Amino acid sequence: MQRTQKWRKRAVLLGLTAMLTILLSGCGGEANPKDKTAAAEPTSRQYYIFDTVVNIKLYEDPKGEEHLDHIDAMLKTLDEELSRTLETSQIYKVNQEAGVEAVEVSEDTIEVLKRSLNYAKETDGLFDPTVGGLVDLWDIGHEDAHVPAPEDLQRELSLVGYQNVVMDETKRTIFLKTPGMILDLGGIGKGYAADKIAAYLREEGVKSALVDLGGSSIIVVGSKPNGDDWIVGLQDPDSSRGTTMGTIRLNDQVINTSGVYERYFVEDGVMYHHILDPRTGAPAQNELKSVTILTDNATDADALSTVVFVMGLEKGMEFVENYNEVTEALFITKDDKIYVTSGLKDQFKVTNELYTLIQE
Repeated sequence: MQRTQKWRKRAVLLGLTAMLTILLSGCGGEANPKDKTAAAEPTSRQYYIFDTVVNIKLYEDPKGEEHLDHIDAMLKTLDEELSRTLETSQIYKVNQEAGVEAVEVSEDTIEVLKRSLNYAKETDGLFDPTVGGLVDLWDIGHEDAHVPAPEDLQRELSLVGYQNVVMDETKRTIFLKTPGMILDLGGIGKGYAADKIAAYLREEGVKSALVDLGGSSIIVVGSKPNGDDWIVGLQDPDSSRGTTMGTIRLNDQVINTSGVYERYFVEDGVMYHHILDPRTGAPAQNELKSVTILTDNATDADALSTVVFVMGLEKGMEFVENYNEVTEALFITKDDKIYVTSGLKDQFKVTNELYTLIQE
């Protein structure tokens, strides 16, 4: 329990280093007094789920507090189902029973696992929900993070394998074939929760809302209250919080960013970030600083931002271009160049002269 509490304290701090920022005034300057978004105070609340701070703002909604109370109950239920670190959760029990017996779970847990396994199959294991042991081993995000011993890395790597997860949809059970295997649905759990929130708000007729998951993922429901698109600022990976390198316009969409600057540690002059490659068990090594995914649902965005980062620039670009017609991506490379998929060329604007948009 001590470790979980320590991580939660650290997660709150990480939530303050936003990679995505809503620019309510449109261009980051002084707010226009005629802009209803700037003038009207939203109904807002902060939550905590899956080791992430979640901020929700509802604009011009007379039932705002009622909706936020309902969302609070939704998130608490999902945390009890999907959290790997919460000792009372369903996934925690599944991991405790690895190699022993199947565990009955909820419909939401089955749905999240089903989608996780589909992503794993689609990406030949580049997305793998059984990397929990590797995540624990590297411990990135904690003060005592360090490069693991080779024998420890090989041990945990041998336990990774989505093929060894048995899911029975009819009985709603999950069984991990290998003792010691650790299922981790955090790779899409936050996105799934955000989609549930957005679906509820749309069903309730909410016209304008923001769902911010720790500054790395944002869902905008509808447009701004005045009818304009939302404008999201992308964090400059090499600068302090609030320094943007570009903006993207959104309307009823999702944006998610994964970057090497999100969580990392430095050992012997080498930087080790939190985005692990399931093939090697180590942080993915390529030319990228970050990947941003723009799509119509947070579950896809959550998974794809990680998968595409692991793929690297060329393969990642090709994968997204062929994924579906509503998904786009933006890549920032270590030499400060920006590459975007075809559908983003008119939505993205560079605002920092240190970065160059490569038009292909």
